Amino acid sequence: MSYIQPANLIGTWRRFGVTGPVYEIVGAVEALAEGDHLMRIRVLETGEEVAYRLSDILDDPRER
Repeated sequence: MSYIQPANLIGTWRRFGVTGPVYEIVGAVEALAEGDHLMRIRVLETGEEVAYRLSDILDDPRER
């Protein structure tokens, strides 16, 4: 995984896969031992906030 500053993603929007729900990246939770990070995201459809790995976020397409 190329190094991305997790804080630079806060306030941006992504989508789970090509047709999945849209989510907003709302914060960084913690750095993980293997070089990944946990981020806090908010799912637009439900308002639910959950932790999600940065590596998974980077695999998801950006939402315009």
